[in-house]
Amino acid sequence: MTIESVCDTVTVMRLSGRRAYSHAPRWTPPQRVVLYSVIGLNVAIFCAQLFLQASQPELIGRYLGLSYRGIDQAYAWQFLSAMFLHVGFLSFAASVAALYFVGRDVEAIIGQRHFLYLYLCGMIAGELGHLFLMPKATALLAGEGGIAAIIVAYATILPELEIAGALFFVVPLKLRTKHLAYALLAASIMMILFVRHGIVGHSAWIGGCAAGWFYAHLLGFGRPSFIQRSLSRRRQAGERLRQMSFNEFVSEEIDPLLDKISCSGLGSLTRSERRTLARVREKMAEPPQ
Repeated sequence: MTIESVCDTVTVMRLSGRRAYSHAPRWTPPQRVVLYSVIGLNVAIFCAQLFLQASQPELIGRYLGLSYRGIDQAYAWQFLSAMFLHVGFLSFAASVAALYFVGRDVEAIIGQRHFLYLYLCGMIAGELGHLFLMPKATALLAGEGGIAAIIVAYATILPELEIAGALFFVVPLKLRTKHLAYALLAASIMMILFVRHGIVGHSAWIGGCAAGWFYAHLLGFGRPSFIQRSLSRRRQAGERLRQMSFNEFVSEEIDPLLDKISCSGLGSLTRSERRTLARVREKMAEPPQ
């Protein structure tokens, strides 16, 4: 059940049979200007891509797809032109379908501006991931990087949400969004390891996944990462030490270290324990409380 269907249900329902308040504003669905614009732009560019491939087959891979050859020859437009290109019709159809069905919920949650930034960041990160991970003989059509970012951001925002569908339009399938993101990341790693030649699009997935996860965390969604937890613990420990008096600092932090030195020697101290000893001078310089 999508967010729009929930809102439609709430709008239609009448609580306890009462009539709606006459001055209450009616809920209207979001306009989705950015989403429909991005979809329309993808459709228009793919039609132009088909025309160019029919008339000049080598033009896409040589001049419009992102490649090391283009970078060496200063084809700076490749960073922009490769963003909306797709490897084939199946890649394009799957991208547009995911963009619509997943993107409409993501846009409703984070807003149109952040949705556009997320999509652009996914494509840029996909291009950078390709340049770092793929050999020089390949050319990238990076239209799938933005889709990967939207899917992973959706999984970060609503990890336990179940998506119902049909595998190959026959087999019923239910999976959580976090499992969909894991499958996409695993597929991107496998494809990068085994498909490393020619004109590719899958090498943009892993960069798009990283961008979607990072952008969703910047907006405050998802569980705190290992880095965030580590920084939070360090801030809490530093604040606790600053609030200690000198006597409390010596009894809780220094005395155990002195016992360790008397038993095992000064060389047994770790780097963090040596920094703790260095804080004694700072505590001694503070005025008594």
